[in-house]
Amino acid sequence: METTDETGTAAPGDPDTGVTSNGSGTLDKTGTVVAPPAQVPPAATPAETGGLRRTLAGIERRFGSATLVFVLLAGVFGAVFSVVTPPFWGHDEITQFGRAYQVAHGGITPQQIHDTRGPAWGGQVPVSIDALMSYAFHDYQQNPEEPDPMVADAGAYDRLGAAPVSAKTSEVWFTNTAAYSPIPYLPPAAGIRIAEALDLSVGGMIMATRWAGLLAYLVIVGFAIRILRGHRIQWLALTVAVLPIALFQAGTVTADTVTNALALLVSALIVKGLFLGERLSRPETVAAFAATVLLPVCKPTYVLLAMLTVLIPARRFGFGDGERPARWQRVLPWLCAAIGGAAFAAWMRIAAPTGDGMSLMRPEHQWGTVRPGDQLKDILGDPLHFLSVFGDSIALRDQRWFTQFFGELGFAYIDVPAITILACLLAFAVSFGISDRMSAASANSVRTWLIALTILASVAMIYVTLYMSFTPVGYYIIDGVQGRYFVPLALLGFAVILRWMPLRLTDARGRTPARGPAIAVTAATAVALIAAIAKYCSIVWG
Repeated sequence: METTDETGTAAPGDPDTGVTSNGSGTLDKTGTVVAPPAQVPPAATPAETGGLRRTLAGIERRFGSATLVFVLLAGVFGAVFSVVTPPFWGHDEITQFGRAYQVAHGGITPQQIHDTRGPAWGGQVPVSIDALMSYAFHDYQQNPEEPDPMVADAGAYDRLGAAPVSAKTSEVWFTNTAAYSPIPYLPPAAGIRIAEALDLSVGGMIMATRWAGLLAYLVIVGFAIRILRGHRIQWLALTVAVLPIALFQAGTVTADTVTNALALLVSALIVKGLFLGERLSRPETVAAFAATVLLPVCKPTYVLLAMLTVLIPARRFGFGDGERPARWQRVLPWLCAAIGGAAFAAWMRIAAPTGDGMSLMRPEHQWGTVRPGDQLKDILGDPLHFLSVFGDSIALRDQRWFTQFFGELGFAYIDVPAITILACLLAFAVSFGISDRMSAASANSVRTWLIALTILASVAMIYVTLYMSFTPVGYYIIDGVQGRYFVPLALLGFAVILRWMPLRLTDARGRTPARGPAIAVTAATAVALIAAIAKYCSIVWG
């Protein structure tokens, strides 16, 4: 059948529906113009789909799946913590910021200040920042009863934070952080200088300081996890790196941000170079030597951890001959360890006098009771008494340290909820269970024992350091120990257990899966962080 359009031109028609075409559309039986069907874009060709997949696979191979997940989780939740945490409510954030401000303006060594209460160290900060410090200090010290929010007046933080950074300064006390070297404060100090260059307000400077530390954590730890790409143990490194307490600290101003990051970097390098038996690349080798020098002067309790890089066989460093290392290749790691140890000893001597002022952090009736010299004499003269105090500390406080390992969030002293701890434990169980089997070479056996003993010694140093620097003479426990101090030792400690324990998770075919556990770890850590932030915001802000 053939029909004609309005001009008499023949047009193809449909004998069953009576619809004809007129060039710009179609005519039904009544003569009404019907619009042509929408054009459907052609489906992606197999070549285009394959190209996208190849690009994504290339990115994954270059950085590693766990690295990409880390940057996403740590970047998002670290930034959220930096925003929802009131100014100076982080762990010792008032004194941490004071030290960072001092470093930003050239203050390297501790500066003694006048204090009628006793020996004290500190420095200058702008008056407008000191005003916000004072308000925050009194706010988190005077908490109302539940269910009222801990923040008394949210608007006060906005008003004080909106003030310009004053040129006039006032003297503030930060004896506890004056003892730290300037190394872990370099990122926040850079944030302060950037804020000054941009003429930001008080609140803007605090946020810039926090974000500078967070950026440093993302870069250093991201590189550490990337070192383990291609190995399933990367997910265990991720689980440690995104613990709620680790990201809370990364989102606030503290020396622990860089300390934790460098400790994770050292641990990842040892796992790859020693336990997995792979050669480090040149950038990884440079990072190993740099961390060996820098970590000891970040926090004295982790000096032994930094020294463990000398246990990596010389042939596995990325310089020179990988088959027959030259003498200089064998000497270089030991030289870096010696430099790091010397820097540690030098800084400890510089900072030693600040220990006499640590008692001012305690209640007034305990001022003057923290005497490092007397405590050292007690340890050496009556070690059984020290061991008794140590045992009592474990009996009375171990459950607190366990909870704090996952998160006691700042000076609000808010424990993360039970669902956070359960989700973290699930992530640890899965990531631990799918981790690679470590090298069984007999040469590594002695080194493994040395690492295990070093970790135990580092744990002991945490207790000894706080016994001497924070515990009053004659006190019934070692005071000041917190679970977050064990986070830098976690990855390497787990690696030692993995080295000795061959048991792994497998599927029905006896293979260790990869994709499913990776999704489970990512989901569990995300749930843990969301729950922690929800509880924190609810209690602090209402």
